[in-house]
Order: sequence, then C-alpha cells, then structure tokens
Amino acid sequence: MFKRWLELKSGRSALIIGPRRCGKTTFLKNRFSEFKYATLDDFDFYDWAQKDPKGMVADLSRQFIIDEIQRVPKLTVAVKYAVDNENALAIMTGSSSIGLLGSAADTLAGRINLDSLPTACWGEKDGPPQHDVFTETASLKTLKQGSRELESAMLYGMFPEVLMAASATEKEEILKNYRNTYFLRDILQMANLENQEGLYAIFQNLCRSLGSHLEVSNFAREAALSMPTAKKYLNTLQMSQLTFKLYGWQFGPAKRYIRAAKTYFTDNGIIQAFAAKVSQGQLLENFVISELEKRRKLGFINADQFYYYKTPAGKEIDLVFAAGGVVYAVEIKAAKAPSVKDIGSVRDFVQSSEQPARGFIFYLGENYDEIDGIRLVPVTALFTSRGSA
Repeated sequence: MFKRWLELKSGRSALIIGPRRCGKTTFLKNRFSEFKYATLDDFDFYDWAQKDPKGMVADLSRQFIIDEIQRVPKLTVAVKYAVDNENALAIMTGSSSIGLLGSAADTLAGRINLDSLPTACWGEKDGPPQHDVFTETASLKTLKQGSRELESAMLYGMFPEVLMAASATEKEEILKNYRNTYFLRDILQMANLENQEGLYAIFQNLCRSLGSHLEVSNFAREAALSMPTAKKYLNTLQMSQLTFKLYGWQFGPAKRYIRAAKTYFTDNGIIQAFAAKVSQGQLLENFVISELEKRRKLGFINADQFYYYKTPAGKEIDLVFAAGGVVYAVEIKAAKAPSVKDIGSVRDFVQSSEQPARGFIFYLGENYDEIDGIRLVPVTALFTSRGSA
C-alpha cells in the first residue's frame, strides 16, 4: 500500500475520522505497528467494550489503536482515564461521527488531536505532494501523467482499493460491492434507518442535483419519504463522511450561512457505484471540489470551511474560501478553451471583494494562462498537488 499524506503529531493521542474503506486501518497498522489493536467491528471486542469499557482499555496497555470507536462512544470515557492516569497513547478511528464527535470532544478535549483521513488524494499513490496548485506551476511531466489518468480518476474515484485495482472491470465490481454493503446496508445499520429503497433514492437524487441547491422537499417527494426522514437520511450521509456541504458565501461573515447549501460527494467513486447519469460538467465539478476538500481536511488548505457564491442576479461561483488572509474564488469549466465571458463572475467577485482576493478557472485545457487577472489552471495540475497554505 502507498504512503498516505496524513501526518499525525508525534506523541499525541488522536481521533481519526474518515469514510469506511478509505484506508484508516492499513494506515495505522503500518504507522503504529507496535501498538496493540482492537476493532469494534469484531463482535467480541464490541461486546467487551459495552460491558466493561475500562477493563478492555486496560488490557490494551499504554499504546493502542481502537478502530470504529463510534460503535461504542462511551468507550471514550475509559480512554480519557487511561490517557490522564496511565500515560496512555491512544489512536482511535471512526467512519461516522454519529453519536461520536460530541462525546469525544467533551470527554477528550485538550487530550487528543482530531484528524481526518479522506479517500486518497489524486496522485497520492505516486509519492508526496509536489507543488501548490494555487501558487506554483506543475511540471510538464506532472501535467502529462495527470492527463493520462484524469478520466479514470473522475469516473472511479480514489478509494484505495479501487485505486489499486488492475482493470476497469475490477474497479466497477469493487464499487458495486461498496454500494450494496457499505453505502446502503452499513449506513442503515449505523443510523438505525430502515428504508433501503428510500436511501437508494436519496443517493440517486443527490447525483442528479450535483452543483445545484439542495431542495429537501424535492428529495423527500421523489424518494417517497417524509421531510424529517429525508433530512435524517441526508444528515446521515454527511456524518458518515460520504457527502459534504457548501454554504453560500456572503461578504459579511455573519451572513455566510444564509443561502441554501449545495451537497457534493466526498469521492467520485460513489457516483459510479450508483451508475448515476450525470453530465461531464457535474462529474468534473464534484471531482475538483472533492479533491480540494480532501486537501483542506489534510491541512494543506488552511480554511475552516468551503463555500459557493451566488449573486442576486443569479451568477454563481463554484467555490469560495478564505486562507491566509486571501479570498480564493474558483470556477470549474468542462471546456478546453475558456472565453472572456467564462471568467466574468470570478473577475467581478475579485474586483468587488472587501478582502484581498484571487480568481481561478480550473479547466480541461493543457496550459496555464491568465485573462483579466484571472489565472487559468489545467485540472491536471491537481495531480500530486497540495493546496494553498
């Protein structure tokens, strides 16, 4: 397995959140091979954690890994005791924050680091990140390799097992298995949900609405679910690290959450798993935004949250975020030669921003360029890239 880009602080206990099948267990077993290991996917450990959490933690000694701790959140109390009183070093993972983050945050505040491990970043299997996608120019070799791999990356995504599969047929089979087990059955069990057909319909509607505002009433109607149930299903997908939201950016910080949210998948492989019919523009938009979100979660982009922007006249910008005192405005175009018209919304945003701002167009061409102060960046420059520190 390739070396992951996540760096953990030495000598600190940690809780690592990431979707199932993103490689958390492999990463930790390689990184902390001398630690004792327990997973709550194992019924014996699960039963032990419920009946005698302190005894289980004590048996793991002073250096240990507990996988899938969200299954028994009260176990964090026993971990706290071990960290405080026995100088324990605990590394915990969770594939869902349902019932976990609040408990862990309250119990282990100041004692652990909270880290994220998403599915692999594009190019992660090829070595460490090579350049900053916003401030540096990728080498011609990088752009060419990215160009060869872009179609497969957009279609099948970056779940490590999928990434390492030898053929397209094998990738499709793995994703189909993920759909039938993890994306449907496991999600229903974790959140105590019952309607698999309704959850399947939610996935399909999310695919069709990529890049659009999330209208829960439409989702509920098309999935034959009540509004509260549809909201619960959508929230479950977000808590399980399969989706994430962009809220509307306003220039006044207090107004940033006013507009309806947009929802994206954390990995394009989820779209393929449901054989959803989406446009090339939607597929590209989800790919670019999810790749940048992975880098944000890994700490390469020093932003608390990503947003989109929409003017009262209806003009939109796909992605807006603030990092290092600069506002970044990013538009994504499924075109090989963007025109002056294509950069209009980003240019107007940058010119009217109350803070220092920079504008970017990510597009399907091969060359870097600049139009009216807006930087044109090939999508292939994302390959082996960091974000903006």
